[in-house]
Amino acid sequence: MIVTSAVRHAAAGTTALLLVLPVPAAAASSVTSAPALGVGTAPAEPTPPARQYVDPALLDRTGTQVQVLPGAPAAPSVSALSWVVADASTGEVLAARNAHRKLPPASTLKTLFALTALPHHQPSEQHTVADSELTGIGDGSSLVGVKEGYTYKVSDLWNGVFLSSGNDAVHVLAAMNGGWDSMTRQMQEKARSLGARDTHVVSPDGYDAPGQVSSAYDLALFGRAGLQDPEFTRYCSTPYADFPAGAWSFGIANTNRLLTGEDGVAHYPGLIGIKNGYTSGAGYTLVSAARRGDRTLVVSVMNPQSGGGYAVYEEARELLDWGFRAAGRVRPVGSLLPERVKAPKTDGTRAVSVAHGGNAIGTDDADTRAGAAPGRETGHGAAPSGVSAGLPLALVGSACAAALLLWGRRRRAARRTD
Repeated sequence: MIVTSAVRHAAAGTTALLLVLPVPAAAASSVTSAPALGVGTAPAEPTPPARQYVDPALLDRTGTQVQVLPGAPAAPSVSALSWVVADASTGEVLAARNAHRKLPPASTLKTLFALTALPHHQPSEQHTVADSELTGIGDGSSLVGVKEGYTYKVSDLWNGVFLSSGNDAVHVLAAMNGGWDSMTRQMQEKARSLGARDTHVVSPDGYDAPGQVSSAYDLALFGRAGLQDPEFTRYCSTPYADFPAGAWSFGIANTNRLLTGEDGVAHYPGLIGIKNGYTSGAGYTLVSAARRGDRTLVVSVMNPQSGGGYAVYEEARELLDWGFRAAGRVRPVGSLLPERVKAPKTDGTRAVSVAHGGNAIGTDDADTRAGAAPGRETGHGAAPSGVSAGLPLALVGSACAAALLLWGRRRRAARRTD
């Protein structure tokens, strides 16, 4: 009876212990695990409907890149050395020519200057110009008429930058943001953070300088980024403004003829801006955006080879017209959105580098490098090998030994009593 009772208690205790223990790894075979990713396979992620798969290598090719679907209009043939047409909302590049060709940008580089410097000062902030802030302006630069000793609101200076392309206003704003050299470095960092790899900044105002280049791709990228900032958009779409000159003011007009409809260039309906430029080294350059219905397009045009000084506007008009007609009837040939360089790494899976649309371009397989089998779980929650299976057996043995010991003690006590 004593033996039977001891064994019964030992069995009950062992059962209770087994109920609170985790299921051993070996016994969990009924749980179906997700198949491990093979090398070069991207994680299964839903693709946002607004972003189609694009091959970024297409934009590295020379010549015109466009993928038309049945019924789409043919891409226009314009004389610019480089151009891009993109959807400002999705970032999809609808067509391009020599998108990454590095060329002098002229004053279109002021778009990058504005993206970098605009957030640092409120429009109502006032600043009195020092003589030192107007030194070093290049010969023949476009000027808005900033004078030393005069006090200006920051919004006045930005009107001078966007409307008159005033290099004097750029120099003052750069001085307010750390100085010329610091501004150059800040702009370079901003370009890289946006994914603009073709731009090299030497002179923040866009004045011709050895080694200073950008590309139609980068300029379109800057334009699209600017449209996401209400202040940037307000300045670049302003056709006319008053500029202070002490006790009086004078009117200034935006030099983007597509916006104002001046000098024989017809106004483009729905135009938002953005920035035009010219230097002897760069020729004529332009970044513009327009809205039609619920669609906004951004185009960049660099150095037309025929048609005179206003050809850049007419070629931009032709590209915008084509873009609105072709939207939805072409496959994108690239994207202005930055590439996703790392997918989140989760337990038991490899981190995969992906390009636009989830296309795998590389893997980071730490488990394979360490000698583990591909796809094997080694993260948090996986039991160490051999521990979970052996632990319940050891507890059963211990419980039985304790029961036998108890039975022996009770038997000896009974004999002494007898």
